[in-house]
Amino acid sequence: MLGLPSIPAFCLRPRDLRRGAVLTLAFIAAVGTAAGTGCWDRADAHGAAGSGLTAAGTQYPAAAPETSREPGTADREAVARAAAEAVAEGKSGKKAAQEEVSRSGDRWGMVYDRGEYAAFTADLDGRWTGVGLWTARRPDGRIDVDRVQPDSPAARAGLRAGDRLLSIDDHDVTGLSVAEVVTLLRGDAGTPVVLHLTRDGADLTETLRREQLHTESVTVRELPGGITVIKVASFTRGSGERVRAAVRAAPPGTGFMLDLRGNPGGLVTEAVTAASAFLDGGLVATYDVRGAQRALYAGPGGDTASPLVALVDGGTMSAAELVTGALQDRGRAVAVGTRTFGKGSVQMPTQLPDGSVAELTVGTYRTPAGRSLDGNGITPDLAAGDGVEERARTVLGGLGVGS
Repeated sequence: MLGLPSIPAFCLRPRDLRRGAVLTLAFIAAVGTAAGTGCWDRADAHGAAGSGLTAAGTQYPAAAPETSREPGTADREAVARAAAEAVAEGKSGKKAAQEEVSRSGDRWGMVYDRGEYAAFTADLDGRWTGVGLWTARRPDGRIDVDRVQPDSPAARAGLRAGDRLLSIDDHDVTGLSVAEVVTLLRGDAGTPVVLHLTRDGADLTETLRREQLHTESVTVRELPGGITVIKVASFTRGSGERVRAAVRAAPPGTGFMLDLRGNPGGLVTEAVTAASAFLDGGLVATYDVRGAQRALYAGPGGDTASPLVALVDGGTMSAAELVTGALQDRGRAVAVGTRTFGKGSVQMPTQLPDGSVAELTVGTYRTPAGRSLDGNGITPDLAAGDGVEERARTVLGGLGVGS
């Protein structure tokens, strides 16, 4: 992982997505609790920016003073006050805090209880216990299966994208947040969980057993003509160094496809490390935290000569957009595909009086050329829907690969 001792390692995280709320792409966790996230990598960041002890015993940076707050960001003090008042009245601090976040207009803000937050931080290793579902929360509150992990309990039971999830162990899930659904799906490996779903108007009931699951965040394959495809499914811990290792291992004359399609994001330190595989120092992104400007820089010694194409689509989000924007702005890669999602905001954690944790939006990040991606996304240099790899191969051929 790239050492950034003075820079917090944000995760840029989609939650109950409200883009029409199509995806709550959560790359990790049984149903995707915090996918695509831009979260602090506490191991790197807590010593740099101050620290506070979470309920799970993890250190994370203390939030910056509330100086200037942009529209669409929650007031940290108001959220903490709402939680404290609720706890004093014997009510749920988490629920009160989430209501305050919702009223603030912070569409990316989220409140986790102790167990949910501990599970999320553990999930950043790309391992979890569950049944292998990614879910999406629709605008009407319904919970749909968005994706199924191959060779998981859910896959073996025949569950598929588009199924509507109605209940988990008789708990109605309609209207719940994705994090709450994840909590219901969690449990010890080997324990059963009963899912009630509908598909095309027909009711389905499946009893699954939870398993220890794992996702490979980086896979590498070779195409004819001297092309190496590096697929990054998510930026979990260690993924950035795996990208660098793949680049170093490629033979001279190789052309690269960096496939970021469907990548919901992850640890920003890992994203910067991945970008460093193709850069020799220099700016990767800037970001602000309540008006204070910061910068992220690539490490030295990356491959700056081999032809490179970045493959992107509407599922390319947050930290994955940061990488794409950096490579595109610095003239290092040709982006091929469709417009990316457009999640460019930064969240920071705040511990609440009852031990829950609120992750609140505090600012946005920009590409080296100063583009804000939040709500805009990245327009590829070459548009391609179907046949993206073929289009990318043509581009690489024009850059001398295989000639």
